[in-house]
Amino acid sequence: MKNESRLMWLSGNIIPVEDAKVNVLSPTSQFGLNVFEGLRGYWSEKDKQLYIFKLEEHCERLLKSIKMVRFECDYTVDFLKNAILDVVKANNFLEDIAIRQTVFVDGFGNWAATGPVDMFIAPIAKGRQLIDKDGISCCISSWERISDKCLPPKIKMGANYMNSRLGQMEAHRNGYDSTIFLNNAGKVSEGPGACLFIVRDGKLITPTITSSILESITRTTVIDIARNNLNLVVEEREIDRTELYIAEEVFMCGSAVEILPVLSVDKMPVGSGKKGLITQNIEQCYFDILRRDIIVNDSWLTPVY
Repeated sequence: MKNESRLMWLSGNIIPVEDAKVNVLSPTSQFGLNVFEGLRGYWSEKDKQLYIFKLEEHCERLLKSIKMVRFECDYTVDFLKNAILDVVKANNFLEDIAIRQTVFVDGFGNWAATGPVDMFIAPIAKGRQLIDKDGISCCISSWERISDKCLPPKIKMGANYMNSRLGQMEAHRNGYDSTIFLNNAGKVSEGPGACLFIVRDGKLITPTITSSILESITRTTVIDIARNNLNLVVEEREIDRTELYIAEEVFMCGSAVEILPVLSVDKMPVGSGKKGLITQNIEQCYFDILRRDIIVNDSWLTPVY
């Protein structure tokens, strides 16, 4: 399928993407007053089936964002799930996909508006992000990560991602692929739209959920895989900036970036400067599960067809 001819879900209808319109004066357009989820679907050639990864968890997190941002909305998990499945089926995807599900404030209100609330769901064919190299280079951002004191990162809100945008643009201007944020305590937080793990002395370590990070579904999945499939010791604790320089391995994770090795930080190589063994093993196991070459929990993958 050509992505420009795909179908999307808007206001309860499945329509061509070119017909999907939103009021330019709406609070979502003017102030970024929306919450969203980014989901992935993976095609299993063995099963001839497309599976949505952790569909229910994503819908539950979206409802939490809706509650925290105080939208007037009565959506349920089942409604959100069925809307996603309906639009993906309508497109008849037989390949890996990404899905953006966004709940937004429409109408002519201001930045304090809580309604009227509407939703769009836009699936698109999308394969692996990193296919031409083993990993990325990162710098420590000069921009502080948002926190629960100002713009809570637990809310997956459009406006929050301007923080990530500033950090990413700074990194690109300075010749890096991406960036790593510190929180207001000077501890490692996360990357732009991605959580972070390091390996030290063979242990897998990640910042706590109170370190100004999104409560990431992929992060939870990686911890589960590391403990239950690979028998690794996993620590959730604060991480100092300097630990990034002496870590044996560093990688980011998220629905969009999947498993993304970091090969250098501030131009200092991480470990050998190549993708580490633990990162490789986590990545392999992660994709084996997504393709159903390994079956660990049927609730992780929802069949579309």
